Amino acid sequence: MEATKENNLLYNKAHREFAHELRYTMTKAEACLWKYVLRAKMMKGYTFNRQRPILNYIADFSCKKLKLVIEVDGYSHSFEKTVEKDRIKQKDLEKAGFIIIHFTDDEVLKGIQNVSRAIEQAIEEIENGK
Repeated sequence: MEATKENNLLYNKAHREFAHELRYTMTKAEACLWKYVLRAKMMKGYTFNRQRPILNYIADFSCKKLKLVIEVDGYSHSFEKTVEKDRIKQKDLEKAGFIIIHFTDDEVLKGIQNVSRAIEQAIEEIENGK
């Protein structure tokens, strides 16, 4: 499904205020990925949004045109309860047609160039229909 002004690609207005708050309390890794890789069309000219409400979830970063979601997983994502919630979130987003890629805080903070290349590669695969 192509994003249009009318459908806004599964945007959930009910989570708008919470997502707005999260934009100003991003983790260090999220802020780094945003500042150095994703903001202002730096990634291959694509527009990414941060803390975007999609379905009943808030994606760390998303590109509507590519239907790509990027998640940065911190320490809390190692807890069993959080792992299960993440699994359900991923399943629901994939069912809606999104591609989800995950990075850990450490991957972003200690290897931002590798993360940037991995995102570029994922975008190229999407562009080439793989």
